[in-house]
Amino acid sequence: MDTDQKYARLRETLSEMGSLLVAYSGGVDSTLLLRVAHDVLGDRAVAATASSPTYPDEEITRALEIAKEMGVHLVHFATDELANPSFVANPPDRCYYCKRELFAKLRRLADELGLRHVADGTNLDDLRDHRPGMRAAVELGVRSPLREAGLTKEDIRALSQALGLPTWDKPSMACLSSRIPYGVAIDAEVLRRVGEAERFLHGLALGLTQLRVRHHGALARIEVPPADIAKLAEPAVAARVAVALRELGYTYVTLDLAGYRTGSMNEVLATAASQ
Repeated sequence: MDTDQKYARLRETLSEMGSLLVAYSGGVDSTLLLRVAHDVLGDRAVAATASSPTYPDEEITRALEIAKEMGVHLVHFATDELANPSFVANPPDRCYYCKRELFAKLRRLADELGLRHVADGTNLDDLRDHRPGMRAAVELGVRSPLREAGLTKEDIRALSQALGLPTWDKPSMACLSSRIPYGVAIDAEVLRRVGEAERFLHGLALGLTQLRVRHHGALARIEVPPADIAKLAEPAVAARVAVALRELGYTYVTLDLAGYRTGSMNEVLATAASQ
């Protein structure tokens, strides 16, 4: 199917669902899902956004602004993954424990609001990645209308642009916990440090659209797309970055020459599986 056919299938799926609560983060996928659900179902589509120490405050603020601009009813609540020892231990299926808490709260909220379904923004491409959170979705009956319609990330960006959504070219965003190697305990201080480091880099006005600061104890490993590596490697910029990240508590500051790639912390899982 082409993108238009997938879009038609998405609208049909949402219409058949009747009413739903959208797990809305303000990212590319959930924003498109929320917009189309609102177009199809009106007030029977409600957004739910969770604040958490694992997600930057500025991302939540922007998500709330976009939902308001769309005229969508939104419920804002909090989750506390750091209260769960299984999440804090940071095993390879860490995301399962996070999504399990989130989806359980969303299911209860949907019941309170009289909504039949809970839906998330999982798309077809996500099936290719290490996504243990999908297990929680299956266990709690969470639907993924974008994936069910066969929509890929490319389709979603194209549709978002056609619909005039401000997120159409937004870089991918993952929770701050994904910056920490598996097996290293997650705590609020490390999450704060990573968030501040990335906020500083975004504020350099270098046109960096995608970046990650991976936390390796005393070492910060910065990932940007290969085309942007030279921007950070320029001596004056590199010196500013080194000083700023050292002030945040890092002893060593490195630039990953392989560049940004989604889920680079999962590379160790592939290596272990091949041995």
